[in-house]
Amino acid sequence: MIHRHVARPGARTKSAALAAIGEAMEFPDYYGQNLDALYDCLTDLSWLPEGEHVLVWTGGDASVAAVLADAESATADGPRTFRWER
Repeated sequence: MIHRHVARPGARTKSAALAAIGEAMEFPDYYGQNLDALYDCLTDLSWLPEGEHVLVWTGGDASVAAVLADAESATADGPRTFRWER
């Protein structure tokens, strides 16, 4: 099953993107809103149902985009996969 998560429009700075992605992906309260925490949460997703989780985020910050790409590669197999849709 595919689960779509849409980050709010305009979240283009690093800080805004980290907050918007955490909100869209329903990250747990312990999410630290930094790049390491973003990667950790995206490669876990244990609080979400099994299936493919697709984040819709238009981008804006290259460091956030790099983490999204890395997480997408790291979760290619398994019960919960992550994909970034631009």
